[in-house]
Amino acid sequence: MMMTERTQHNLLTIDQLESGDALDLIHEAQAFKAGKQVQLLKPAYAINLFFEDSTRTKTSFQMAEKKLGMHVLDFNGATSSVSKGESLYDTVKTVDSIGANVAVIRHPRTEYYRQLVKHNLKIGLINAGDGAGQHPSQCLLDMMTILEQFQCFHDLKVLIIGDIVHSRVARSNAEMLWRLGAQVYFAGPKEWADPTLAKYGQFGDFDALLPQMDVINLLRVQHERITDLNNAKFDASTYHEQYGLTKQRAERMKARAIVLHPAPVNRGVEIDDELVESPHSRIFTQMQNGVFVRMAIISRLLRFQNLL
Repeated sequence: MMMTERTQHNLLTIDQLESGDALDLIHEAQAFKAGKQVQLLKPAYAINLFFEDSTRTKTSFQMAEKKLGMHVLDFNGATSSVSKGESLYDTVKTVDSIGANVAVIRHPRTEYYRQLVKHNLKIGLINAGDGAGQHPSQCLLDMMTILEQFQCFHDLKVLIIGDIVHSRVARSNAEMLWRLGAQVYFAGPKEWADPTLAKYGQFGDFDALLPQMDVINLLRVQHERITDLNNAKFDASTYHEQYGLTKQRAERMKARAIVLHPAPVNRGVEIDDELVESPHSRIFTQMQNGVFVRMAIISRLLRFQNLL
């Protein structure tokens, strides 16, 4: 399936992608993982505009850009003109004007990209996370990791558990899993449930659902998006006991079930320390797959610009 012109130029939300588009990107990522090489037709430049802390996503995009042969421009939000009051649009327009081809943006404001797409920007935009909105590249790397394990999505049972309402991963994954034919379930503290996701799957009890699941998608508690009062009330050991993947719970999982986590992992909160690298865990496989998925995403944008 061919991607739309809008999707070829930017990737901002997961709903820009039809299921066939998503699978095409995953298949290209698998080809990169198997050793596919590409050659740029002329020099190409990327900049990673991260206005929230990140280790995995930022370095993964940097690695993807380097593997594709791109020049990567330095950017530090704390020392940029943003600290002088410059708007996000003016920052992006600046790097567009100096000739950058791709901007990868993570921003604490949900749907920050709406103010950007109104303008006639030539630069390709990739959303690396918008507040509590979406995280399309994380979604695609998660889908790739699931596909590697099960070869299909139809009727797979996937449990998304934790801080759902504040999670861009939960939102993106639920939508794409549902479209690809998986059965989606949610669990976690009821006050962190998201009623807008009910169309994709049902909310239930973690311990009752766990033995039926093929994929357990753990979520980090998003302390940076929770009120100070609720953070003060939060008790890590109580959360772990009620909603964490403990050794005792892991013993009740299907033999073939896998565990995903977008990371950073809070060991002993969402998951027992020794389970992070257990046979069920695909947490570090997700990180590996992230580089290849991001190579595939960037490649599509570069082809639209006739650079590949």
